[in-house]
Order: sequence, then C-alpha cells, then structure tokens
Amino acid sequence: MELQVDAVTGGQAMPAAVDVVVIGGGIIGVSTAIALARRGVSVAVCEKGAVALEQSSRNWGWVRTTRRDLREYQLAAESLRLWRTLDRDLGIDTGFRECGILYAADSAARQQELETWVSRVRAEFGAAVPTVVLGSAEVAARLPCVARGFEGGIHTPTDGCAEPQRAVPAMARALARLPGAHVLSQCAVRGLDLQAGRVAGVVTEHGRIACDAVVVAGGAWSRYFLGSVGVDLPQLLTRGSVGHTQPLPGGPDGCVNIPGVSLRKRADGGYTLAWGMRTYAELTPSSFAQFFKFLPALRSSWGSLQLALGARFFDELRRPGRWALDAPTVFERVRTLDPAPLPNYVAPPLANLQRLFPQLSGARLEKRWGGYMDVTPDAIPVIGPAAKVPGLFIATGFSGHGFGIGPAAGQLMADLVTQDTPLVDPHAFRLERFFDGTPIVVDAGF
Repeated sequence: MELQVDAVTGGQAMPAAVDVVVIGGGIIGVSTAIALARRGVSVAVCEKGAVALEQSSRNWGWVRTTRRDLREYQLAAESLRLWRTLDRDLGIDTGFRECGILYAADSAARQQELETWVSRVRAEFGAAVPTVVLGSAEVAARLPCVARGFEGGIHTPTDGCAEPQRAVPAMARALARLPGAHVLSQCAVRGLDLQAGRVAGVVTEHGRIACDAVVVAGGAWSRYFLGSVGVDLPQLLTRGSVGHTQPLPGGPDGCVNIPGVSLRKRADGGYTLAWGMRTYAELTPSSFAQFFKFLPALRSSWGSLQLALGARFFDELRRPGRWALDAPTVFERVRTLDPAPLPNYVAPPLANLQRLFPQLSGARLEKRWGGYMDVTPDAIPVIGPAAKVPGLFIATGFSGHGFGIGPAAGQLMADLVTQDTPLVDPHAFRLERFFDGTPIVVDAGF
C-alpha cells in the first residue's frame, strides 16, 4: 500500500464491560461510537488492525449530496451538516472544506439524466435543494482551462470534501478522549457471546468484553462475521483503484466528475483521481449464492462492470462458516485488506486529466492504491437491528458512500441502539428489505 495514513495503532486497556461494543474502526464505527459516548453511553471500538486502514482511508474524500439515491439523500444532507462543525466540535482537523461538486455532461442524454435527478430531488425535498443545473457556457466558466466543451452539468456549491488519510484517525483520537470510550486497535472480535439467544458480550483475541449491544460496522468483513451467528447479510465486494498526483499549480478546484475522470483537489495541491463508475468485481462463492439479489445491480452496471475470477474465489471457498472462539481466526490472520491497484484503472484517469487540462500535462501519479468497497444489492446501506439476535445491530454495506455519509450514519445507528428519535427515517435501511418482498431497485450512481 502506498498510502500514508495517520493510523491509530496504539490501544487502550481493554475494559471488562461496556454498554456497547462496536466492531470495526472505520468511519462508520468511529462515528457511531462518538455519537454514543457523547450521550453518556460507555462504548468500545474493536478494530482488528489499525483504525481507518481499509476503505475509510482509501476513498476519494468526497462529501456530497449530489447524485445520491433519493432514499439516501436526507442522510447525506444531515452528514454534510455534521461535517461542517466536526472539527470545531471535536477539536480536530479532518481537512473538511465546502468546495462544491460539479458534474459535467458530455452528451444530451447525460445532461437529461442529471436534470432529471435534480427535478426528482426537488420534488421530494423542496425547492431549497442547493444543486443547480448548468448550461454549456456555465460549465465552461467553472472549468476555464478545459480543452473541450460540455453539453451542460449540475453543481452543488454546498457540497465538500475532506482528507481521508487523516480524518478518521483524528476522529478516533477525539473519541478516545471522551469519558467511557475505548479505542482498541489490534483487537479482533472473534465472535459474539450469546446468552438465552441475545447479546451478552463479545469474545476478542484478548478476552471477553461484556455488553448489552453490539454494532457490526465491519465493512468488507461484515457478511462473513454475521454469517457465523446465522444472520444473512446480502453483500459483495467491489475493488476500487485510486491515484494521487504530485502538487500541481492551476487546474480545477474542488470535486469534479467529468466523463473519463473523477477528481478532487487535495489540501496539498495535488489531485486524487479515479475512473468514475468503472467497477471491478472478483467472483467468489458468495457471488453465485447471491446472484438473484444482485441481478438488478448487475444489469444497471453492465456497461461499466468487469468481472474476474482469481485467488479470492478460493480464499473464500476455504473459509469455515463457523469457528472456535478460543483459537486464532481469519480476522487475526488478515489484519488489513490491501489489494493492489489495477493499472488499467489508474492510468486512464491520469491520461484523461492530462488531455482535458493541457496545463496539467506534467501530472504524474506519485501514489496509487486499491481498496474493497462493501456493496448491497440496492447500493444503499444496512443500518438497523438484526431481528434474529436481540442486541445485535448492523451498520454496513455503504457501497462506496460511507466516508461522506459516515457522521450521520453513526448518529442514526446510535439513535437506534439507544431508542432515541432517529435522525432520519431508517425504514429504507432495514435489513429485512432484502427478504420481505420489497423490490430491489438500484437508483444511485455517477
């Protein structure tokens, strides 16, 4: 991994008991724990590796409401509101700034798609939605050095970005300072301690922690962990590839989605680049077991989807479905998922950047990395209780959106655990939607 993450690797003393154990030290787990601790709930975050070393530090850094699935829009808007005060509230520096997000359309069909989204979100949430439709000249004015014209676009001036490699570690350090909060890295949870069918604690590699509730926020690991207690979570992994350029003068500011490249100007003056909605998915036994649930997603992404068969198929095939809790598990053997970036996914965005912005023709990739995104059949997360196991809650399946909506997702999860009034209506995020006959609809994307 070429990333330089301000990782939290030290651990506090493990408590014998807390009110809630959160499994997973990414942005969802840390945000949930912060929300719990700030309302007086004792909490321990158990991270098998280092805090934020998987997808929470490998994403693009966008914090957006633009082009969200309408079921996720309010959660994204609430999260943006929380991002604006997060540094001040916690005394940290996440690098958040309100830089705006621009989507440019290279065809009339794409422009119509963007305008339709704006019309739908305004019809659902009111005329105060900040996204505006741009014509060709307005896009050109916002991208004055671009080497080609565009049909139009949309722009949300209130959207923003943060620095993934430092944001969640800073949040975790702030969490560790809160009364009753514990951040335990290098502390894999092997399984749940269930008594009379409900949660009574967790068994970690370092011993047991008694608790009344457990939140599984394990990202890419969530389906495998939950399966050991008989909870079926529809989830697959897709592999992303991202690159960093060196600091560059000039060029567009903020976050821009242009056909062929999605970019973010970082605080150091360089760009984070990715290839938009191009998707790489490695086939595994889970892929075949969940085929029909993921069929709508397969159809919607077919033109931009690459399927591959490799080592992950056999790794998953060899994994046991259940395991003893008094011996090392795969969670200790694989502390961090660190897939190699795909050369044919990081080279095209760089070439497109150089072609679109001739003044950036000297751009080169200083760093590149890969990461696994946990996706659900409808590309929105699961946030809610696992009805089969009282005291067990799930916050996962963020489908590449977790960094941006993390603070609000954590608050919503804390609301559900403590039975407070939820931040937003959680109905769309319930696990049961995949089993109760609710149609699986994919309505998100770039």
